[in-house]
Amino acid sequence: MAFDLQLKNVGKVYDNGAPAVVDFNLNVEKGEFIGFLGPSGCGKTTTLRMIAGFEDITSGDILIRGRRINDIPPERRPTSMIFQNYALFPHMTVRGNVRYGLDVKGLPKAERDAKVDRILDKLGLFGLANSLTHKLSGGQRQRIALARGLVVEPDILLLDEPLGALDANLRKAIQAELKLLQRNLGITFVFVTHAQSEALTLSDRIVVMNQGRIEQISSPLQLYTRPQTPFVAQFIGRNTIIDGALSKIEADRATLSTRFGAFVGAPNNRPEIGRAAKIVIPSESLDIFPSTRGSREALATEYQGNVLSGVIERADVVGHLVQIGISLSEGGSVTLEAHVDKYQREDLVPSSNVWIAWQPHNATVIAA
Repeated sequence: MAFDLQLKNVGKVYDNGAPAVVDFNLNVEKGEFIGFLGPSGCGKTTTLRMIAGFEDITSGDILIRGRRINDIPPERRPTSMIFQNYALFPHMTVRGNVRYGLDVKGLPKAERDAKVDRILDKLGLFGLANSLTHKLSGGQRQRIALARGLVVEPDILLLDEPLGALDANLRKAIQAELKLLQRNLGITFVFVTHAQSEALTLSDRIVVMNQGRIEQISSPLQLYTRPQTPFVAQFIGRNTIIDGALSKIEADRATLSTRFGAFVGAPNNRPEIGRAAKIVIPSESLDIFPSTRGSREALATEYQGNVLSGVIERADVVGHLVQIGISLSEGGSVTLEAHVDKYQREDLVPSSNVWIAWQPHNATVIAA
């Protein structure tokens, strides 16, 4: 069975010779929710526009359900695209906007009306059918854009930061609706965002891009807990990253020699003995203890050598989270962030001497 979407060695080079996308490879199963995530200018929107047909590709092939679509114009591709600004027609009613794609296809009027009625009802827009779009709220306009994209029954729905114009609370509410809608419809969604929380919440898999290249393709949990590259380790979450050289590797254990001592974690992305490497520890996986709790040796036994010492410089509560900045005794600093239930204690206040420790299975060792 063919994948819903395939990108094979896809590349895009602008007329001035600057590469926008380099050797992009991706297979998407039917009904998957795929997120493209990365900083501004990394090539994620360009890739989405190439799938939609709004950008020509320089090299490679794009296939939808096994059919090569490189040379097929946008209006003939089995895709719909929703833009960040929704691109609604202000002079049209909600019904007119939603029906527009069906009008272009030339469907019989009765069929058009039936399809529009069904999608308006599904998205809770039926009561607004005769309203002009410019008089509606951001959340309502977002639903109209979704309805217009879905009414033509595309194989793949492409979304270019469609929640970017919404305020924080509405954005979270629409995220939940969007994921539920996608699951109910079973349509493949490809979603571009620069917001980590959005990608981690919505996506079945996330494609992290940097400077036109794919850094990692993983499930949200795998991406968060097992980064494969230094860029992903720095870009996703709040990680403590320590440089060193790989001194030993086993099936599920890698030992890194650092200026702080030897640390142990789970190997990822095939680091090589003797080569520069990094150990990456998610903030939530770090445990803090006052120095009065016991000796470093005792903690090292419990945490298999993964212990640092330092002094708390700040402890700030931000809603349900607490952020702790620690100056390390051997030089440098780390910032920890977790739920207040874990870190907000009377013995963890500024100027306190502390031990920082983590279990090996919670850390990842990657090639530098």
